[in-house]
Amino acid sequence: MFKNKLPFCSLRLLFVVSVFGVLVLSSCSSKAQQEKESETNKRITILGLGDSITEGGKTFHSYLFPLWEKLFTAGYHVDFIGPRSSKCRIGTISHCGFSGKNAEFLEAQIDSIYRIYPADVVLLHSGHNHFNTENPVDGIIRAQKSIINKILAINPDAKILLAKVIESGKLPKYSYIPDLNKNIDKMVPELNLPNVILVDQSKDFNWKIHSISDKVHPNPDGAKLMADVWFQTLKQVLPTPEQSFHPQIVSYKNVKEGELLLHIFKPEDFGKKEKRPAIVFFFGGGWTHGTPLQFYRECAYYASKGMVAISADYRIAFLNHSSPFESVEDAKDVIRWIRKNAADWNIDPDRIVAAGASAGGHLAAATGTLNETGSTSSNTIYKPNLLVLYYAVIDNSINGYGPKTIKEKYPEISPLHNINPTTPPALFIVGTKDQLIPVKTAEEFKSKMKINGVNCDLRLIEGAGHPIFYYKKDLTTDFYTIRDLTDNFLRKFGYLE
Repeated sequence: MFKNKLPFCSLRLLFVVSVFGVLVLSSCSSKAQQEKESETNKRITILGLGDSITEGGKTFHSYLFPLWEKLFTAGYHVDFIGPRSSKCRIGTISHCGFSGKNAEFLEAQIDSIYRIYPADVVLLHSGHNHFNTENPVDGIIRAQKSIINKILAINPDAKILLAKVIESGKLPKYSYIPDLNKNIDKMVPELNLPNVILVDQSKDFNWKIHSISDKVHPNPDGAKLMADVWFQTLKQVLPTPEQSFHPQIVSYKNVKEGELLLHIFKPEDFGKKEKRPAIVFFFGGGWTHGTPLQFYRECAYYASKGMVAISADYRIAFLNHSSPFESVEDAKDVIRWIRKNAADWNIDPDRIVAAGASAGGHLAAATGTLNETGSTSSNTIYKPNLLVLYYAVIDNSINGYGPKTIKEKYPEISPLHNINPTTPPALFIVGTKDQLIPVKTAEEFKSKMKINGVNCDLRLIEGAGHPIFYYKKDLTTDFYTIRDLTDNFLRKFGYLE
């Protein structure tokens, strides 16, 4: 189960104006509450410092993203910072990894870099990019000592996690690394600095199984192993988070690249016999990027309210080279899986909510609007019973949003153009300053729902853009406004007490 201590922000909803049945909202919270949130959710900055093993590449993996996943899931509020960035499924992640550069290069640059990026925690993994014929160990040790001293001169409170580096099968070039690690092992106690912590990245890393064919750079398993080693030490030096997440992860579908997973949060009293309503969230990211972790907070919250809450993975272009059409098929299969396995998860198959943000909102809306031609039974299986749409992409026409491939065949996939009497009731939340989803488009969605005899509760957040809030940053009062509106909508239909 999960530990849920996230403070619930006290809000006063101000009813500003009602036009055409659309409620426009703004929110505020007390200064004391904002200060409490700021203190509770104090963010920690992390600087990954090293070479290509830190940076990652097209054919090999960095530890940075799997480490971010571990920290987020454990409830830490962290930001990776640095002058460089690498692509990953959440877009990019910042760091100070310089491919092809050695410890001496980092030592020459660190003073100016760290003054601009004075991270709370530095992860130093550097020792490659020399040849054994250079007898480089003494020079690397001198450079690492200088790096440490320069960082602490700028920020005496910085925590520096110094790694014994992963060993390599690229020999004889890297035959000096075992000797380097012995010297790093001796250096840390000799420095006798409480803020410098030794991390043994070499202990369990086996280049034969954890690196790609070059025998140097981590494969996915190697990157995850490095991330876990950093994580175990970070847990010892970072303050205990207020909230952590413990979903049960199950596979719902196999695709060419592997399994697609559901992250399922169960209520505390899950074992009781009564069937529970379920809510499934689809993350945003333009059908190209994103992660199910985006909706961990919401899932933990609704599980605490007695629902079975699910955050779904689906194919995205960054990982699967897919289009929105494949993403929609995955979303349908998610609902099918929930209904098929409802009895195993104490789910009421007639009370399933599809929810999502931006492109994920498009997927939720698509499950509720698209019909399989000539297949009534199939439609019933993949259609949810309610829709909760956060600044959802609902118009894929030439005037709407999406890549050229989707606009050319928009009638097949555009929720706005497929609303019908079997579409479930919807809550639609969008900001009045949304640059991608115009208010008039949201109003057209509401109008078409009404024409088809379907309820649509459209709520506008005054002054909010797209997205309304960022899940990777500090939460704003708009986050709690959205939660409150969602609660009220679910109560209206009997999904929450």
